Amino acid sequence: MNADASVRSAVAAMSEELIALSHFIHAHPELGYREFQSADAVAAEAERGGLTVERSPAGLATALRARAGAGSLHVTLCAEYDALPDVGHACGHNIIAASSLGAALALARLSEELDITVTLLGTPSEEGGGGKIDLINAGYFSDAHLAMMIHPWPDERLEARCLAVDHFDVTFAGRDAHASAAPWEGVNALDALTISQVAIGLLRQHLRPGDQVHGIVTDGGGAANIIPSRAVGRFMARSNTSDDLALLRARLRNCFEAGARATGATVSYEELGHQFSHMVSDGQILAHYRRAAESLGRTFPHDDAGKSAPTISTDMANVSLVVPSIHPLLMIPTHGAVNHQPEFAAACVTEDADRAVLDGATALALTAVSVAQDRALRNRLIGRDDY
Repeated sequence: MNADASVRSAVAAMSEELIALSHFIHAHPELGYREFQSADAVAAEAERGGLTVERSPAGLATALRARAGAGSLHVTLCAEYDALPDVGHACGHNIIAASSLGAALALARLSEELDITVTLLGTPSEEGGGGKIDLINAGYFSDAHLAMMIHPWPDERLEARCLAVDHFDVTFAGRDAHASAAPWEGVNALDALTISQVAIGLLRQHLRPGDQVHGIVTDGGGAANIIPSRAVGRFMARSNTSDDLALLRARLRNCFEAGARATGATVSYEELGHQFSHMVSDGQILAHYRRAAESLGRTFPHDDAGKSAPTISTDMANVSLVVPSIHPLLMIPTHGAVNHQPEFAAACVTEDADRAVLDGATALALTAVSVAQDRALRNRLIGRDDY
């Protein structure tokens, strides 16, 4: 049996286990850095599949590293399993985790034949914290030659346009007072936040293409008849590159300072997690992925038509700047729903989503096989010419 046939056979043989894992993670949504049940479930399946599992690498309680083989080409597959507040797995991380595990287990059987090392990295808190960046900083990507994952999406796309992003809280501090009897004695922190939001709204006309700002109010006071002495907003700022993001952050800071100055409140900032970078996909690896996906009946009409790539942010982008990487979008039928909607979460445990788990696992493993057999690309990734 050749390597491609071996991959297809292996994924088919473990299909029930992979689908069950996807459904388990979906049914137990956990927020970033608290994905204890999901991480345990992935680790347990990896161990049952014969991988050697290291739990809590880099001191991250919900991260894991599972390995097989000792070949000269090191293939890393990233598994995400954190959920979103309120809408659960509305980004399909259950599908990501199960497909990456399936690819790792299928490749483990071929590690000697292909002269590869296979690593499955369980990477917590993609939705804001940045577990992959924690693992980068701890050296867990330092020996990888390529890194891959798929991401569920309403359309089949080879890649997204990943914007650099910051997550941060802005806190305004004022002074309480009776809202009717003596409002002049108060300093209204919520007014400061409101003025800042208005300033950001006016700024949007002047933002450069690629600049985006999103925010919510997480604390606006305790009672309507008390001038609020504390108000907190949670914001995300995105831009094309990290340098552009720094310029945007300076402009946003002026908006927050304007709110504080207008009301007499004070303002402070708390950075939440790591900054996510822009992404650079490896075109040669992506070409191998396309052929693998097309062999499963998947097509890329939007890419062929030159349609603009969707914009997202992910800590896989940070990985791409230190390891040649791909992050293709794998289509699941959503009947008009988009990521981060409850309807998308529901679509992530359908029969079509289960097929995506198996297609994702197969496509990723087939990509690794063809990369390992592509002498020129393999040598480029390893950084040697004498293989």
